[in-house]
Amino acid sequence: MLAVHFGAGNIGRGFIGSLLSDAGYEICFVDVNTEIVDLLNEKQAYRVVLADENNEETTVTNVRAINSIQHPEKVIAAIAEADLVTTAVGPNILVIISELIANGLRKRLEQTEKPLNVIACENMIGGSAFLKENVYAKLTDEEKQRISQKVAFPNAAVDRIVPNQVNEDKLMVKVEPFFEWVVDKSCMIGDTPHIDGATFVDDLTPFIERKLFTVNTGHAAAAYLGYQAGIKTIKDAMEHNEVSEAVISTLKETGAILVQKYNFNKDDHTTYLNKIVARFMNPHINDEIPRVARGPIRKLGPNDRLVSPALQYYDYVEAQPENLAAVIAAALKYDFAEDDEAVTLQAQVKESGYEHVLHDICQLSKGHPLVELVLQKL
Repeated sequence: MLAVHFGAGNIGRGFIGSLLSDAGYEICFVDVNTEIVDLLNEKQAYRVVLADENNEETTVTNVRAINSIQHPEKVIAAIAEADLVTTAVGPNILVIISELIANGLRKRLEQTEKPLNVIACENMIGGSAFLKENVYAKLTDEEKQRISQKVAFPNAAVDRIVPNQVNEDKLMVKVEPFFEWVVDKSCMIGDTPHIDGATFVDDLTPFIERKLFTVNTGHAAAAYLGYQAGIKTIKDAMEHNEVSEAVISTLKETGAILVQKYNFNKDDHTTYLNKIVARFMNPHINDEIPRVARGPIRKLGPNDRLVSPALQYYDYVEAQPENLAAVIAAALKYDFAEDDEAVTLQAQVKESGYEHVLHDICQLSKGHPLVELVLQKL
């Protein structure tokens, strides 16, 4: 079995590639990093080390790689033969690789009737649907009709912390022990693949929102509140009593939404919440706050990890989201000079004021109680 995976970075190698290899796939990585591509072709294997006290190590084998800039024709040929296509490139790069995938699917039409699932394993909601939209934009109506009968783009939710790292072995990746890969089975075509560690569900929405409102919201809370407290790393922020208490209180608010909205078992969700908090405090993963906090404008969007749960709190809990509002206020004040979005955000605050930003970036309607609540927290 052949899996073509776009993105030979730390997440691609340490998470998705590792699981696919364990499931018996030959992994063909596609990337533009010449050094990594050449090393993968030379070694045809790499090491994955768990970031815990035991440093458990596994070796991923049966791998190769293609440089998509140097050899796009080889990528097209690989897609035409693949049993599965996955990505871990970052949301912005999906647009760029969509043309290559479209060309690969055209080639595939010429030589096989075998069904194919294309799964975007990105830190975004609806990643595969977004990729499909961009792929289909490169196809004729006839090609779309034919491809839709043989190719599916099921959405997925992925979760694994892969810290920034510089290793002497350029292919070695250190990852946290915890991971979650949930795929929307209802949108797949053909047989469901057997991949240990991947969960296939009929409704992905609860899992996407649970991850967004717990992992992403919690990470953002630790980052923005920690930054305001003058702290440098997430672990240090979680060891700061006031910040840690505020993060946990924020996640209790999002948890109350999730339990009400999706009928999650309250005790089970508390266990999940505690597990996420423990991950943030893993002494073997010490993420720097600017990496986690980067992109505050995106993270303050109306459908993202801060504003969306705060709005839903009014609907499902019928109370004021005091802690979420405090995190939104901290994000509005994030002024790290090396973050382009932070610089843009602060320029807009200086020019128009916080209330305008809440209406413009967060898209909160005038008169909504969240506006006044956030302003009180600033």
